[in-house]
Amino acid sequence: MKRIVMWLQGLVALLLLAAPLHAAPIKVMTEDYPPFNMAGEGGKVVGLSTEVVEELFKRAGVEYTLTLMPWKRAYEDTLSTPGTALFSTTRTPERETLFKWVGPLVTNNWVFFAKSDATLSVNSLDEAKAYSVGGYNGDAAAEYLAAQGFSKLQLAANDAANAKKLEAGRIDLWATGEYLAPYLAKKEGVAAPKVVFKFKETQMSLAFNKETPDDLIQKLNDTLKGMVDDGTMAKISAKYQ
Repeated sequence: MKRIVMWLQGLVALLLLAAPLHAAPIKVMTEDYPPFNMAGEGGKVVGLSTEVVEELFKRAGVEYTLTLMPWKRAYEDTLSTPGTALFSTTRTPERETLFKWVGPLVTNNWVFFAKSDATLSVNSLDEAKAYSVGGYNGDAAAEYLAAQGFSKLQLAANDAANAKKLEAGRIDLWATGEYLAPYLAKKEGVAAPKVVFKFKETQMSLAFNKETPDDLIQKLNDTLKGMVDDGTMAKISAKYQ
């Protein structure tokens, strides 16, 4: 009997070692934030970050689902719901302890844009405070500017609204990602804005709910490093340049 018990214990240990790091599929969420993550043909989620995430989970052997939704909802779901993750999430000091992180996936610069025919000049954050600035709810760039004391910050429900607000003169500057503004302006049928001042260099990552097992986070980070080392990340990025 003792041998049988020991045999069963050994079998259980082997089964546990062979079990996947995360049995249920990870619910991965993202927003429409071109060219990093966006809706493609047939509703498929595409983009630079999306390709990186898809390859990452494939190599790591981790099952997942991918859903495009409004940023605020996706952010709050990831904060409160185990088994969830969110990209492309800017890793800021304020967010650092709220999630577990895998990344970086991409680099994204925050820029002040103005109308193409604007004559205003901005060379620092302090100079920008004199103007009305458009951002959107829950965005890291907008949160950063609010923390810097921007009292004329106007927050929209989504960033696409700022393209039309800038064109209509309802805001003087639009604070957003350097790749996103030209894309949204074209999509909304308004003139492409011009870059006035780059105010911060940032990196975006996968943010996981804090209850995600540490061994899964480690495995994904190790897998991502392998994608950097073998040139996969560079190849994906080159497609969007």
